[in-house]
Amino acid sequence: FFFFLVAMPTKPVGPHPTTLRKRPQRPATTKSVRGKRSLLAKQVAREVCGFAPYEKRAIELLRNSLDKRALRVCKKKLGTHKRAKAKVEELGRFARAAQN
Repeated sequence: FFFFLVAMPTKPVGPHPTTLRKRPQRPATTKSVRGKRSLLAKQVAREVCGFAPYEKRAIELLRNSLDKRALRVCKKKLGTHKRAKAKVEELGRFARAAQN
């Protein structure tokens, strides 16, 4: 019998009354949040280097409203669907800003 549940901060299981303590924040929760310095570095690199050839192609496809094809191009280059979706979203923001 296991008298504890992992990763479920509900009421405790067992005969003794206990108080739930505030767990410290895990690093995994802040993993995707970019800091100011890394954001600035990314912006400077983008300004200096421009876009990679596959990114230029994806932007062109997005301008012609071929979103699915742009996702395929990015997925082929980046490897995972999640990364490709994020890249297409980023490139889409750029393409929409360039149109206006």
